[in-house]
Amino acid sequence: MSTVNGSAAAQAATDRHPFDYYYRKGMALRPGPEAATVSELWLTKPHIEQFSPWIPVGPVPVQTPLTRLFDDHRWQGDELMDAVVHAFRDIGMSRGREMLEQALDQGIDAVTDPPPALVALFRQLDDPPDWFAPGTWEKGRRLWINASLAGKLTMMLSDAMGTLVGAEVSSATGQTRRFLADFRRRELETVTWFHDITRPGGADRHSPVFKSIVRVRLMHAQARLALRRIWGDDHFARHGNPISNAMTMGAAVTFGLLPPLFDHAHGRRISSTDLDAIMMYWAYIAHVMGVADELIPRNATDALQMAHHMILTAGGPTEWTDITVNAACAGVLSHNPVLRRLQIQSAAPMIGLVSALTGESLVRALLRSSPLASVGLQPWQGIAERLVHLIVLLRRAGDRLPHTDRRLRRRARHGDAWQRAGVALATRVAARSGVSGTPYDHHDSSVG
Repeated sequence: MSTVNGSAAAQAATDRHPFDYYYRKGMALRPGPEAATVSELWLTKPHIEQFSPWIPVGPVPVQTPLTRLFDDHRWQGDELMDAVVHAFRDIGMSRGREMLEQALDQGIDAVTDPPPALVALFRQLDDPPDWFAPGTWEKGRRLWINASLAGKLTMMLSDAMGTLVGAEVSSATGQTRRFLADFRRRELETVTWFHDITRPGGADRHSPVFKSIVRVRLMHAQARLALRRIWGDDHFARHGNPISNAMTMGAAVTFGLLPPLFDHAHGRRISSTDLDAIMMYWAYIAHVMGVADELIPRNATDALQMAHHMILTAGGPTEWTDITVNAACAGVLSHNPVLRRLQIQSAAPMIGLVSALTGESLVRALLRSSPLASVGLQPWQGIAERLVHLIVLLRRAGDRLPHTDRRLRRRARHGDAWQRAGVALATRVAARSGVSGTPYDHHDSSVG
């Protein structure tokens, strides 16, 4: 670790911005970036319904030691993997990836003359933290898979809002042009990764799931360092580090807790103990993804306070929100005025569903400069609200049947079935565009 710390110190000494360093215990905490200001845009009806049974919810989130640490970690990336990318840039990204893959398959000791940064990374990957409990992790995986389809759809759409509307992520994905230039590959990689992490054995260091998490971690570090170079200190000073350590942790919390929170808000109750198990499941994924240990919540309550703070300070929409949405519309909508008008009106039911699950203010922000900006949300939003409530009620009725534990195990045996169906669909669609496989190597050429 001393070599990595030395590398980080050398990097900090040459950077121009005073907040561009990695946190150490006992340091004064950095304030959040200018762009991370509270906005009622994100205080939506779904958010209030899902969070208020567990923590105080208001237009100004309560500060806690973890939320203050969250703001501090908006300024930093992933220390270990960032150092690996710097090392790979020196030896060649192709050779570096070969070393990474060999270390994933055979262990770091099998790699000939690995860079010290890669050794430090695998020392972390090979040594689970003291708080990790495999049995609780597995319980959390099964409970997460047991959430309703409506709850998982809420999570996916909320993630899309954070990606397309939120200031940090919309800028990063827009600048790297992942949605604009390589949508099918990005889509396939995303749905495959989400399904992978629901498969059994994901916490096993030598499982395919574990390896895919590490590959995505590398891809994030490559994109982060490329964006840091492109944007320079002016953007950094306003927004913090792109794909920051804080936002990686916040994403893990919302991915993990939104599905059961949605079910709970609609009458399918979950205990705080079970919610903590789900948090353990996603906390360890965050650990493997490179989140600093001090930032990882140890229970669901701390995680929810962090997530509430993150959501209300997400910022946006940005210019990249408009560019990305309009590019998508241009690729789908007809140039024929009559057909175009029919297409826009036919989109109303789907937009109403998105509004029901994420909030009207976010939908309006997403579509503000697009041809869909004036689409009416009613009666579709009301219909969608009743429909998703019915879905949860049906699952609640099924919970009362005998042999609950047996059903949990059976349902989770091959990972999440809905995610698996998404992978099958995305694979077929991607194949039509000549895209196959998920190597997560899109950014190998991004770091020069």
